Formats: sequence, C-alpha cells, structure tokens
Amino acid sequence: MSQELFPQQQKIRRAELISPPNRLKEKVGSGGIDEAVLMKAQELLEKNTINFEPIANMLLDLLVEAIADAKAGTTKGEEAIEAMIYPAMQMKAQGSMFHYPLISDISHILVNFLETVEDMDRDVLDIVVAHKMSIKAVLASHLKGDGGKTGKELREALMEACGRYYRNKKH
Repeated sequence: MSQELFPQQQKIRRAELISPPNRLKEKVGSGGIDEAVLMKAQELLEKNTINFEPIANMLLDLLVEAIADAKAGTTKGEEAIEAMIYPAMQMKAQGSMFHYPLISDISHILVNFLETVEDMDRDVLDIVVAHKMSIKAVLASHLKGDGGKTGKELREALMEACGRYYRNKKH
C-alpha cells in the first residue's frame, strides 16, 4: 500500500516511528549488512510460526478500550485519537511479519485516516469501529495473506467509508 492513502487530506498529526540518534553507530560509522545475514533473517521471517492472533487480539482489546473511552467521554479529542492510533500502528507494523498482511493493510488505512481527522466525533468512531470489526473478522477467519478478492473488497469498502467521511465533512 502507498504511504499516503488520503493525499488530498491534510495531516493533522503524524503517526510515525521516531528513531533516536544512534550515538554508537555515529562513532563507528556505517557499513552494509552481510547478504547471508539478511537472507537468514528473511528466511526466519518467512518460516515464522508465532501465533499472531493472541497478539492481534490484545491490540484489538486496546482499540476497543480506546473506542469505549471515547464513546463514554472519558477521553476526548487528541487524547482519544492517540489512544486509537497506538494499537493500529502496532497491528500495521506486525501484521505482515506474522503472515497477516491484510491486517497490516486495514490498520494502515485506519492510521492514515486518524492522521487526517480534526477531532473525534460519532462519524470517526463509526469508521474506527468498522476497521476494528474488519480486523476481528480476518482473525476469526484465520485469513492469512492478502485475503484475495474478499481482502480487496474489504480494503475498498474501508477506503470508501473514509472517502464518504471526507466528502460529508466538506459540507
């Protein structure tokens, strides 16, 4: 998926990984990583047998909690959005590594959407819930890989929901 899913929308916040300076590397200098080491790492990732479902369900629980807090008014605005971005970013980063690229794709859409919304409202919550339900369905179906036709339709439906939100907010 492209990095910017909603290029016509201005980002209000950036959900990105911030890497602090690596002082040791600065002193030692940089060099390449042995190709054999990279191939071995790739092989380990491909043969990875760790069950991602409990990890994803734990992250989904965090998202569910963030949704409930926003609905109850316990968290509002930026705090509510940030509470939802965190588990979405984690699922985006980890899904593909554990053979669930569809979860990474769905989470990527959600993160990009949350980066562009100005404030938390009922429509935003509905879209976040739709993403949560989609991820839950992927996990319940043990749908590894890109999900084929179903995965494509799911991604398109979520993108369209976000598009409707933007179109409605312009009025």
